[in-house]
Amino acid sequence: MNNSIFHKKKKRSTFPKIIFIIIIGIVFFKMKIDKEVGKELDSLNNVKIYFNGFPNKSFGRNLAEDGYNLGMKYQCVEFIKRYYFEYYNHKMPDTYGNAKDFYDNKLKDGEMNVKRGLLQFSNPSFKKTSVGDIIIFKPSLLNPYGHVAIISKVDESAIEIIQQNVWKKTRESFNLININNLWYIESKKIIGRLSLPE
Repeated sequence: MNNSIFHKKKKRSTFPKIIFIIIIGIVFFKMKIDKEVGKELDSLNNVKIYFNGFPNKSFGRNLAEDGYNLGMKYQCVEFIKRYYFEYYNHKMPDTYGNAKDFYDNKLKDGEMNVKRGLLQFSNPSFKKTSVGDIIIFKPSLLNPYGHVAIISKVDESAIEIIQQNVWKKTRESFNLININNLWYIESKKIIGRLSLPE
């Protein structure tokens, strides 16, 4: 009887090693990211944008000195509310809600959004967008809360937005087109915007 088959070395699986290396990599990556949370990434009119790390992370509520609720630290909503409070001295009557809650589907283009104390415009709108307007993005499968940003530049054919809590991508541009006297920000994700009354 041939016993050679009993003397063959068993192959060790490399799978546990790979899993271990992946876990160590994730731990070190998370430690590096955690050290950067709260780091200034950008600013608009001296109102800073901070790094949040992973988009769904929360670091507690940010309150102004007078107790006004600015939102959850380093989230997109917190930046736009802090910007409007610090730059325009504007307080929103309703201080709570996710980004998607900033757009009221019941309102017509140009009507007052009472909860935010701002005029609401749809996309497209009869009124051209302005620097300082709040852009509202609809929820998606990966982001059920929606997203908000502030328009930082406007020209005849494009806008630039500035935002918080989109990793380290603080600025983004979109085409602006006029069709039949209606201004359209070219993105199916953008449902509308809010603007200070003139």
